[in-house]
Amino acid sequence: MIITKTSQQIKKMHSAGRYLAELLLVLKEETLPGITTLQLDKIAEEWLHCKRLYSPFKGYRGYPSSICVSINEQVVHGIPAKRLIKEGDIVSIDAGVVFDGYVADSAITIPVGEVSKDIQNLLSVTESSLRRGIEQMVEGNRLYDITYAIQSYVESSGYSLVKEFCGHGVGRKMHEEPQVPNCGHKPNTGPRLRSGWVLAVEPMVNMGLPDVKIESDGWTVVTCDGLPSAHFEHTIAITPNGPLVLTDLS
Repeated sequence: MIITKTSQQIKKMHSAGRYLAELLLVLKEETLPGITTLQLDKIAEEWLHCKRLYSPFKGYRGYPSSICVSINEQVVHGIPAKRLIKEGDIVSIDAGVVFDGYVADSAITIPVGEVSKDIQNLLSVTESSLRRGIEQMVEGNRLYDITYAIQSYVESSGYSLVKEFCGHGVGRKMHEEPQVPNCGHKPNTGPRLRSGWVLAVEPMVNMGLPDVKIESDGWTVVTCDGLPSAHFEHTIAITPNGPLVLTDLS
């Protein structure tokens, strides 16, 4: 069942989203050569504690940390550890915030220092594909219009999308119905979008092939060909006035 949120519930999620946007901005500024992914997790935990907030990630199905940090060929769900971030890396940080019982979920991919033009283009295409998906989040459109907008843009740009992981509804729980695939569906299909739905849209774009695998820790997803992957995500509410990005400071 897809849960429709009231305007008051969306306001709470918007508050959660603004806090989360602030947190990701802090983490972006701290993502420098020489810092470890575990240090980034500790920064996030201290920030959340100071704001009297908490992460929906920690403890979810046994996940041990407050954020996910994935580097280069790691796609998503990287567990913070002692790995050092280096010049030229790209670092995807996926985070969540719970405010007054409601969740916001967002992700960014950060270039560390100088990166190649190919990497810059990968990041640009991934973030642009997210915007194109969001543009389809208009009452009366269909769910897979979002999917098609993302897939058609990414594949026409020469990249591939991860099929095994996708976006989702958000509310009191981090993962609610419906699933929001990034590929594999035709436009003008799927449930008709309704005002009050809140969805997390999160394209994961690979420089090479779409194939991924899960490492021995049971969480970290990596590309099978070892090529880089980028990940951007926003939590968005569908409103009578169009899509409202909840995880944005603007």
